[in-house]
Amino acid sequence: MAKTGSKDPLPPKAARPRAKASAKTQGSTKPPAQGPAEPKTAEASPKAAEPTAVTWQINDPAEFAANMVRVGTQAQKLIGDFILHQRERALREPVDPLNLTGAFFELAKAMASNPSLLAQAQSKLWQSYVELWDRTARSMLGGKSEPLVSPRPGDKRFRDPDWQQIQIFDFIKQSYLLTANWLQDTVSKVEGLDEHEKRRIEFYTKQFADAIAPSNFVLTNPEVLRTTLNSNGENLINGLKNLLADMERGGGDLAIRQSADSFRIGENIATAPGKVVFRNDLIELLQFAPTTATVFRRPLLIFPPWINKFYILDLKPENSFIRWMVQQGYTVFVVSWVNPDAQLAQKSFSDYMREGIFAALDAVHAATGERKVNTIGYCIGGTLLSAALAYMAATQDDRVAAAIFFAAQADFSEAGDLSLFIDDPQLKALEETMTAGGGVLKGSKMATTFNMLRANDLIWSFVISNYLLGKAPMPFDLLYWNADSTRMPAAAHLFYLRKFYRDNALAKGQLTLDNVHLDLQRVTIPVYLQSAREDHIAPCRSIYKTTHLMGGPVRFILAGSGHIAGVVNPPSAQKYQYWTNDTLPERFDSWFEGAVEHKGSWWPDLISWLGPLSGEQVPARHPGDGKLPALEDAPGTYVKVKSE
Repeated sequence: MAKTGSKDPLPPKAARPRAKASAKTQGSTKPPAQGPAEPKTAEASPKAAEPTAVTWQINDPAEFAANMVRVGTQAQKLIGDFILHQRERALREPVDPLNLTGAFFELAKAMASNPSLLAQAQSKLWQSYVELWDRTARSMLGGKSEPLVSPRPGDKRFRDPDWQQIQIFDFIKQSYLLTANWLQDTVSKVEGLDEHEKRRIEFYTKQFADAIAPSNFVLTNPEVLRTTLNSNGENLINGLKNLLADMERGGGDLAIRQSADSFRIGENIATAPGKVVFRNDLIELLQFAPTTATVFRRPLLIFPPWINKFYILDLKPENSFIRWMVQQGYTVFVVSWVNPDAQLAQKSFSDYMREGIFAALDAVHAATGERKVNTIGYCIGGTLLSAALAYMAATQDDRVAAAIFFAAQADFSEAGDLSLFIDDPQLKALEETMTAGGGVLKGSKMATTFNMLRANDLIWSFVISNYLLGKAPMPFDLLYWNADSTRMPAAAHLFYLRKFYRDNALAKGQLTLDNVHLDLQRVTIPVYLQSAREDHIAPCRSIYKTTHLMGGPVRFILAGSGHIAGVVNPPSAQKYQYWTNDTLPERFDSWFEGAVEHKGSWWPDLISWLGPLSGEQVPARHPGDGKLPALEDAPGTYVKVKSE
């Protein structure tokens, strides 16, 4: 999978098979342009700004001066508090948890062994600067000059018209792009590095290049500077207030607010009617109320990821997958995982299988009388489900009739940029951090890792908007959910990272759970694999490898967009597209070359596949009708527990 910020990872196709037009799908041979990274930020939807008519002047010099004094005083205190917090944290956490010192020491050694590479690169950069100076000078004298370098498609940092219309900012922009591109290109050409280490260095080089972008600083961002002058610096005052609030909310760490806090779980998100019908240390099981007179006999049991909360599948009524499946006539059960604290630190991956997967299967049987169910596993919930199915196959447990996977990996050999955080030094540092944290990983740590994969969209755009422009975040349900992170218990999380990401043990047939050897080839039930074209967390190429791991019939589809919008795409939205191909060649590229593109949501395709596997129609079941009484209303208690 291409690194964050790279071009579309999938090859273009000169002539793709067309789907037959129908009421549900419409064929197309045009490959979609790579859309904006997802989830979209509140800044992502507006069109490029029109040329501004605002003058570049200070409206009230006295007020401007007073505000600058306030900014300086508050900033000085804020920096002092931050430094004190960092000193205290250094006493209890590893100094270099990402092992950057070792990575860049190896880079320095490799570059020192080939001094001609650096000399050539420096000469090339200097020549580019000279050419940029020449073009800028000709432009200042009234001549016309094409840009020497331009932002990549989809780069939203330089949308303000003054980046192009005012020569000094155009020069700053092009100087930065030349330097950033040169830096990343030079690092990518260094030889003599281990492949994993080289990818890590390239990733963090891009992080550095993104951090020093002129758009991130007051004096070199025309929109911020213009706003500062015209508002007499009020934007910086408001920005410092936002920054202080985020620092306090993060307990000394910066917890950037991506959405307004205008959502209430169970009130305006996670509102699908239902009941909690089972609870143990790890899960609450939600059964949702039917909306049809009859339902399919076979219940549908969903295992969301426990890295985040289940209501990604029930944000609002119009984009709720849970509501939609209920409307299609399914008895829907969803696991709501606990937000674990230190008391659950030693819960293992096997515990998640037994107290999560198996306990939920038992509970659904008790609630409905149906022993066999169909299941869905999303992200890490799908990885757990894969392992559990292999365990069940080895122990002759046939309670799962069919399995569906949303953005879930079983083979981690091409797991994307997340794998760059997994090596022995980093895992050791992570273990120390979790030990210092009482045996759990703070939810904010995981959130930061995911945000780093798309730093310009999920970090720097909010730094500019919240702190430099002084704006309050807009309400956005998806980003509110994204920030509602959960803790990770040490035993299960470290096992997952070591056995799956580092060792790829399940795909290699080398994983055991509770002394049972797991072999995915023994899983012979029908399997449906959903992947997304721009998924930066579970790359589509990685998911495709599962097609040749399972022993039964497999359907693989590719959705448009990414890890979230590629899944949460209701038919009513009429957005994106998906690809299908009934053949499963060994390589993903070969599959894609022969795939048929369909407009809109892939959800109806899932229904077409799942319906024949779900049995006949029976009278609708209501929560509490069976042997399990209703404990409380959905969405339950566990989902409302906030992380620090």
